[in-house]
Amino acid sequence: MTVSQVVWFEEVARRDVGRVGGKNASLGEMTQALTGKGVRVPGGFATTADAYWAFLDANGLREPLAAALADLESGKASLAQTGEALRRMILRADWPPATAEAVRGAYRELCRRADRELVDVAVRSSATAEDLPDASFAGQQETFLNVRGEKALLAACRRCFASLFTDRAIAYRRARGFDHMKVALSVGVQRMVRSDIGGSGVMFSIDTETGFDKVVLINAAWGLGETVVQGQVDPDEYAVFKPFLADARLTPIIEKRRGGKARKMIYAEGEATTRTTPTSRAEQEALVLSDGEILQLARWACVIEDHYGCPMDMEWAKDGSSGELFIVQARPETVQSRRGAGMLRTYDVKAKGARLAAGLAIGEAAVSGEVCLIESAKDIERFVDGAVLVTGSTDPDWVPIMKRAAAIVTDHGGRTSHAAIVSRELGLPAVVGTGEATRVLHEGQVVTVSCAEGDEGFVYEGRAQIEARELDLAAAPSTRTKVMLNMANPAAAARWWRIPADGVGLARMEFVIGSHIKVHPMALVRYATLKDEAARAEIAELTKGYEADRTAFFVERLAAGLAQIAATAHPNPVIVRMSDFKTNEYAGLLGGAEFEPQEENPMLGFRGASRYYSERYREGFALECAAIRRLREEIGFSNVVVMIPFCRSPAEADRVLAEMAKNGLRRGEAGLQVYVMCEIPSNVILARAFAARFDGFSIGSNDLTQLTLGVDRDSGDLAELFDEEDGAVKWMIARVIAEAHAAGAKVGLCGQAPSDRPRFAEFLVDCGIDSISVSPDSFLAVKASVAAREAAEGGTAAR
Repeated sequence: MTVSQVVWFEEVARRDVGRVGGKNASLGEMTQALTGKGVRVPGGFATTADAYWAFLDANGLREPLAAALADLESGKASLAQTGEALRRMILRADWPPATAEAVRGAYRELCRRADRELVDVAVRSSATAEDLPDASFAGQQETFLNVRGEKALLAACRRCFASLFTDRAIAYRRARGFDHMKVALSVGVQRMVRSDIGGSGVMFSIDTETGFDKVVLINAAWGLGETVVQGQVDPDEYAVFKPFLADARLTPIIEKRRGGKARKMIYAEGEATTRTTPTSRAEQEALVLSDGEILQLARWACVIEDHYGCPMDMEWAKDGSSGELFIVQARPETVQSRRGAGMLRTYDVKAKGARLAAGLAIGEAAVSGEVCLIESAKDIERFVDGAVLVTGSTDPDWVPIMKRAAAIVTDHGGRTSHAAIVSRELGLPAVVGTGEATRVLHEGQVVTVSCAEGDEGFVYEGRAQIEARELDLAAAPSTRTKVMLNMANPAAAARWWRIPADGVGLARMEFVIGSHIKVHPMALVRYATLKDEAARAEIAELTKGYEADRTAFFVERLAAGLAQIAATAHPNPVIVRMSDFKTNEYAGLLGGAEFEPQEENPMLGFRGASRYYSERYREGFALECAAIRRLREEIGFSNVVVMIPFCRSPAEADRVLAEMAKNGLRRGEAGLQVYVMCEIPSNVILARAFAARFDGFSIGSNDLTQLTLGVDRDSGDLAELFDEEDGAVKWMIARVIAEAHAAGAKVGLCGQAPSDRPRFAEFLVDCGIDSISVSPDSFLAVKASVAAREAAEGGTAAR
C-alpha cells in the first residue's frame, strides 16, 4: 500500500488540485484554514490521483481507454458508444488489493472518529482539472449519498471512477481542450450531514444574475440537497447584504422568498440509498431557515470568499438531529465573476402579447422564438436549433441541446438549479420554476422570453419588439451636480448597481406596495372586520405565516423591498418617498375599496401628506413608518432619507412630522433627514417656511407644471400646453432653488424632463441645483449634458 492513495481532508489544501481534484482540495483547504474561524466542514478523506492510476494500471486499462477515445476522435465510434464502452471497462475492473485496503482502513477510522459502527457517508467525484476559475465541471461526475459499509463504499468509488467518462464529461473535456488521459479522478468520502431530516441548499457570495457583489444569495429546501441542484424543487430564496454582517445588532436580510418545496430527498433502505417523497403542507408553507441561520450561513460565505479571494459557489446542509449547519462544498463562481464591468447591456421589451407564464429570471436578456416542448431526455433528438426549449427540468444530459436553444423555460427549479446554472454559463435567457410552462405552452407556438424586467421572468405570446442597447459606464464624466437614479421596482434594482450614480433620488414606496404587498394596509389593520369575503380569502393566502399579526406582513415586505433598492446605492443617499397613491389607486389594492372615498378628481384630492394624519389612514401610515424604522434601524440602511409628497402647507408639514415622531421617526435623530416634494406652488411661495421644517426639497416637475399652468397632465386635448420649459414653470424652479439654498436646504429634481430635454438639464445646472434624478437608461446622457454645461460655465469640481 502506498500512503499517497488515501489522504484525510486536513492533510490537503487547494494547491493539491492535481492530487485530489478541485472539490476535495477545497474541502481540505476549508478544513485546514477555516474551521478555526467557525466554519463547520464535515470530516472525511479522499482517494488520490495515484489511487485512480493504480486502479487503471492494475487492470491494464490505460491503452484500451486511450484506443476507445481515439476511435471517437476519428469518427469510428459515436460519443454514446464510446462513453458506454469506457464506463463498462471500469465497472468490470477489480480493485487493486492495496488500494481497496487503503479505502477500507480510512473508512474504519472515520467510523471510529464518528463513534459509529457503520457511519453513513457521501461519496463524491472530484476530477483533477475541476473547478478552475475558467472551467466548471458541476454535475458531470456522480455523487452517491447515504453509503454505509466497506463493500458499498468500494462499489460507489468504482462508479465514481466510471463517471469520469459520462457522455457529458467527455463532451465537455473535448470542447475545452482537456486531454482525457491526463485527467484523473479523486473520490471524496465525507461524513453525511443528516439533512434528510433537516434542510440543505446552495449559496453564492454574489448575485448570480447581475453580478452585484454586496449580497449573499441562499437557496434552501427540505431534505438532501440534490433536489435543489437538479432543479426538482422550487426552493426558498434569501438575500443578505454583506457590508452589514459585521454588526451583530443588525439583521441585514433584504429578501426572503418562500418556495413551493413540493418534494424532498430522504434516506432509503436497500440498493437505492435515497428516495424522493412529497413534503407536507406545513413544510411547504414554512421557511427552511430561521433569520439566525440565514445570517450564520451568510457570514460563512463572506469568510470563505475572503479566504479564496474571489466570489464563491457553496453547498450547505443543516443536520436535522443536532440543528447544526455545515458547508459541504465550495468552488469559485465562474460566470458573473468573469464578466466585464465596463459595458452594461440592457433590453427593452415593447408591444408584448398576453403573459403566458412567469418564473425566476435567469440572465437579463430577451428573445423571441418558437416553442420546442420536450418532456423527456429520450426525446431530445426532436429539438430544433434556435427554438425555445420548454421542459419540466434539466440535468447534464440536456446540455447538448441547451447549447442550441434560444432560451430555456422550465416548470421546476430555482436560481441554483441545473437549468439556471447552464443557462448562465451559455449566456441564454431562462425562466425557471414557472410551475406550468409544459401545460400552457404548445409545440411551435411563437413566444417572447423576457428576463429584462427584474428578477421575475415572463413568457409572452407572440413576437415582441426587443430593443438592446449598450451603456459604456467608463464614459461617465465627473460632475459637481449629483446625478441620481429614480427607482421603483425592487426586483430590477440590482440590474443597475454598476452605474456610477450618486444615489437614488426617488424610490417610490407605492410601487413596492403595489408589486410586493398588493394589500391595502388598512385591510390588514382591520382584517377581522373586512366585508369583502373574496378579498379576505386572498389576503389570508398572501399572508400565510402571519396569522398572529397580518400587519407584520406589510412592514416586513415593505422594508425588504425598499432594502433591495437601498442596497444598490449604499452608502450613497436613498430618498424614499412615502406612499403617494391617489384614492382610486389605493382602492385597487386588495381590500382597498372599503377604505377609500370616491373622488371626482383624485389628482387634487385625498393624497400625500393629508392622508398621513387622517383618521382614515393614520394606522396605515404607522405601518409605513414601522417599515422605515425596520429598514434603517434593524436592517441597517441609515442612508435612507424620508420624503413627504404633496404637502400643501407648513401647518400640514407640522402635523405630518408630529405623526412621524409618534411612530419613532424624528427628524435629526439617528441621522434621519426628511425631505419634502416641491410640486405645489405653495411649496415655492413659502419655500423658506418649508425649509425650516425639512432638510431638503425634491422638485416633482410633472405636478409642479400641472398646478402652475392649470393643465391636467393626463389630458390629451391639452398635451401641447403641458410644458416643463414654460417660463412660469422655470421661474418656479429657479425660485425654489434660490430660496432653499438661502435657507441652507438641499434641492434636487426627480422628473422626466432632464432625460428627454438636454436643454432642461442645462437650465437646472445654471440654477445651481444640487442633484438631478433620472431613469437608469437616461443616466449617461444626462450626466454628459450636465458635465458639458458645467465645463462651459468654467470648469468642474470633482464629485
